[in-house]
Amino acid sequence: MTETNTETNTETNREKSTDPAEFPYFPAVAPPVFSDAAPTRALILPVLDALAEVVEVPQDALDGPTPCASYTVRQLRDHVLGWLQFFAAALADQDRATRLDPDAYRTEEDPRPASEVVRQASDRIAAALTGGALARQAVMSSSRMDGPAVVAMALGEYLVHGWDLAVATGRDWTPSEPACAAGHEFFAAVVAPEYRSPDGGGGFFGPEVPVPDDAGALARLLGFAGRDPRWTRRG
Repeated sequence: MTETNTETNTETNREKSTDPAEFPYFPAVAPPVFSDAAPTRALILPVLDALAEVVEVPQDALDGPTPCASYTVRQLRDHVLGWLQFFAAALADQDRATRLDPDAYRTEEDPRPASEVVRQASDRIAAALTGGALARQAVMSSSRMDGPAVVAMALGEYLVHGWDLAVATGRDWTPSEPACAAGHEFFAAVVAPEYRSPDGGGGFFGPEVPVPDDAGALARLLGFAGRDPRWTRRG
């Protein structure tokens, strides 16, 4: 058997496996607040409630630009909804073989309203948190992570992408200071220089954008994530 075939078979077996121990461990450490279900729910669920509003996008805005340079509004919404469902499945410990492919998800092919996709995923995340997700590891695409780190990653992801969609479509985005501070703390601990790309494309962070010393928690998070908090649809 060739080395290539061995690697292919190993990956195939991983895709079918439900044993987290068979996947490499990604050592991301979440802030202490994510160790308990109640405060974790209080941080992430309001963000997802707000996200449900901004994913409902007028048809004439779908092809517009976003602060996430490699995505139009349409593409970013697909990315957000596909990966949110993947996060929910991972936290619920759903068999990987039955999870959707987040990169293949297309909002316009889903009969559900976009807001309902978010709300269903949010309900699933809430149930997973109550059901012990923070005490176990979750398998993501090709690695396993501690449950608190998965939730912290999801929080940071949807704080930033919620803002992307909101400002790209002319709407407000006002998450809580504690949520933004927690998302920023997590990203600051795990985002290595090699995770950044010059243009912010390819699913990576862009170069950090300086913000004023007295900037709020959201602006500090956005700047760290490579966003210019002053971005507007008109540039």
